[in-house]
Amino acid sequence: MKLRYYPETDSLYIEFKPTPGTETREVADGLNVDLDAAGEVVGFDVDHASKILDLTTLETESLPLRNAAGI
Repeated sequence: MKLRYYPETDSLYIEFKPTPGTETREVADGLNVDLDAAGEVVGFDVDHASKILDLTTLETESLPLRNAAGI
């Protein structure tokens, strides 16, 4: 998963997988979901991110992380 902030558009993109999106659907005002050819979620785009999210803090909880060796 990758988080990318674009200050020129004030949008936050949350990428779940590096597959190209083939369709975008607005699921709420300012929240778009990108889908791949199979209809699976590729990522979310949050418009006006700095106005609705606290971008100064990133927290993770209970993620099954692997170390650099893949263990």
